[in-house]
Amino acid sequence: MMLKMIMRDRILVMLRKRYNGCRSNSITTTTLPQETSSSTSMSSSSCTRRIDYEEASNGLYGLPILNTPKGFQHFVDQAIHRSGELIAYISKLPPSSETIRAMDEISDTVCSVVDSAELCRNTHPDREYVEEANKASMKIYEYLHFLNTNHTLYKAVVRAEQEGVLASAEAQRAAHSLRIDFEKGGIHLCPGKLDRVNQLNLEITLLGREFSENVIIDPGKVDIFPNTRIPKRIQSLLQPIYRNRAGGLRESKEARDAMQESGFRIVTDPAILSSILKWTPDAEVRKQAYIVGNSVPKANLGVLDKLIAARHELAEILGYKSYAEFATFPNMASSSEVVMSFLHELSEIVKCRADEELHKIREFKRKICGGSSDGVEPWDEAYLTGMMKSSTYDLDSSVIASYFSLPYCLHGLQVMVNSLFGATLKSIPLARGESWHPSVIKMSLQHPQEGDLGYMYLDLYSRNGKYPGCAHFAIKGGRQLSEMNYQLPVVALVCNFSAPYGSSTPRLNHWEVETLFHEFGHALHSLLSRTDYQHFSGTRMVIDLAETPANLFEYYAWDYRVLRTFAKHYSTGDTIPEKLVASMNGAKRMFAATELQRQILFSVMDQTLFGEPTPSPRDTVAIVAELKRQYTSWRHVEGTHWHTRFSHLINYGAGYYSYLYAKCFAATIWQDVCVEDPLSRSVGEALRTQFLQHGGAKDPSHLLRDFVDDGILKPCKGGIVPNTSSLCRELNLPPFPVYR
Repeated sequence: MMLKMIMRDRILVMLRKRYNGCRSNSITTTTLPQETSSSTSMSSSSCTRRIDYEEASNGLYGLPILNTPKGFQHFVDQAIHRSGELIAYISKLPPSSETIRAMDEISDTVCSVVDSAELCRNTHPDREYVEEANKASMKIYEYLHFLNTNHTLYKAVVRAEQEGVLASAEAQRAAHSLRIDFEKGGIHLCPGKLDRVNQLNLEITLLGREFSENVIIDPGKVDIFPNTRIPKRIQSLLQPIYRNRAGGLRESKEARDAMQESGFRIVTDPAILSSILKWTPDAEVRKQAYIVGNSVPKANLGVLDKLIAARHELAEILGYKSYAEFATFPNMASSSEVVMSFLHELSEIVKCRADEELHKIREFKRKICGGSSDGVEPWDEAYLTGMMKSSTYDLDSSVIASYFSLPYCLHGLQVMVNSLFGATLKSIPLARGESWHPSVIKMSLQHPQEGDLGYMYLDLYSRNGKYPGCAHFAIKGGRQLSEMNYQLPVVALVCNFSAPYGSSTPRLNHWEVETLFHEFGHALHSLLSRTDYQHFSGTRMVIDLAETPANLFEYYAWDYRVLRTFAKHYSTGDTIPEKLVASMNGAKRMFAATELQRQILFSVMDQTLFGEPTPSPRDTVAIVAELKRQYTSWRHVEGTHWHTRFSHLINYGAGYYSYLYAKCFAATIWQDVCVEDPLSRSVGEALRTQFLQHGGAKDPSHLLRDFVDDGILKPCKGGIVPNTSSLCRELNLPPFPVYR
């Protein structure tokens, strides 16, 4: 998935949502640029001069000002000073498209700090850099409150929108979007209410940070003795521990020399917990790890209660009956009611198939346990389904991984880009001070006629102190600076692949390959968009469409016609067998309904927790337990509260349903546009010119209808939902109902 930003809660005029990234500007000017051309056609882009940081690159992310940790202080001050100049400039302008261009430059200038600080906070191994990035982000957030309540800017946007002076459709859309963002930030409120909105936005940001920090600080742990209870294949992930005859715990060399018994400490962070649940035959070990891993951090129970209350108060002040209504209103769904209707109907369709899958798992457990099984528990799911997939399709994960060495996988991205878009993805040198870790590599996307299209950093290996998931960070959005100058996009893909850094043949499991293609889909969206305004660059669009390209490119990681171009055995060089890929796809479909049911639960929980409050105080543990019983075939384990480290509650906030929207849209695009010849230039041209290059500059429903056809969408209670017939066909589910 992409990284989902806390920015969603800030209701910032200048910031798009966190998962979209913010903006980064490496261009510092002393005079105000003239009004830009509205032309952004791909055919003319070859004559446009690209503005990039290759011209002067001696600091972090190619920003000379970040050549030391203290550079973040200067970066903030510089952004505030430049924004002040632009505000003064806008105040003297007559209504024109120059108003919108200057507003976009403010956004670009301020967000350059936000994006750089956010990436640094999540990935940099140097604590001084991280601390300075934290200070910078808090200072710029305070300044953003000033911008969001600036009536000079608001009035300038309103006049530009209302007086019919904006020549291009994108400028009109930008003005409308900016006005709505101002009003969602409460600029129309009385001073007392506006102050409270600003207080709540800051409180929500701090609560989000506290939630995320608690997840890292308290991952949970379980000590297991003897060490033979842990399979050898995952022992390298765990910490060896020792105890003496009396049961006392020892970790010293002396204890090792005189040890009576050795064991392992399981730190139940999501990645390690997943490996334990998938590979450990000992059911009691799985049970202990599951319960501990899904019962931390306890501190987040209180944090989440405060977050729910703050978001609800914010929504009420701004005129919405719930935060879920507030969050969904600008999107295609348009209301929480539409989202819940979509989720409920999808749940009904998938239920019978999911029940059948659970029955098969139960029968399999009974078979391997000799009829002594008492039933299937949640900690059994990954282990048993893995065994069932392997036995049905004769799969061995180590054999699969042998075809996916990381260098070959990166070559696969290069082949795909060249086949689809005629572009080249090249590894290029990093300037001194530009990188934050020795494992980071940098690539340039180049076109033979158009030149450089953008840059991408890859930070792929797991390490201590790094953001634990996989994410796409937008460092700099593309924008038209003048008729001849275009600011190139810059992104970073951050993953946590399990292969050790420095290994001669780092290999990925196929889930990691799929993740790489998913995040690369986000990167392509950013790198190939060509919008006038960085406000709309790449993934900066409505939340219920932004995940679609990433989900679409997951299909490429499963298609043999794609895999055969790069999936080679790390030692023999043999191409991955077609039969093996067919088996992998068959195994993927075995429990597809169960996985879909899980995603429905996550989405319903997100909507419910941030929906209209009930008369009695909310007990999130009880609410989530009841939703699990209602929307899945699996029981809730008493005492657990897995939602307290479900970070999407922070990063999405009533927007998690967008993953299911994206799955439906991607399934339709794949079947209607790509499946016949997924690597053809005609498919690539369609993807680029009819979808990716527009970013958020085009109405999302029009974008989808023009790209595919009217059938990709369905009206529902005043909003829009996906047509799920393609997804249902893919998963062999009944057809979806027609909404009215």
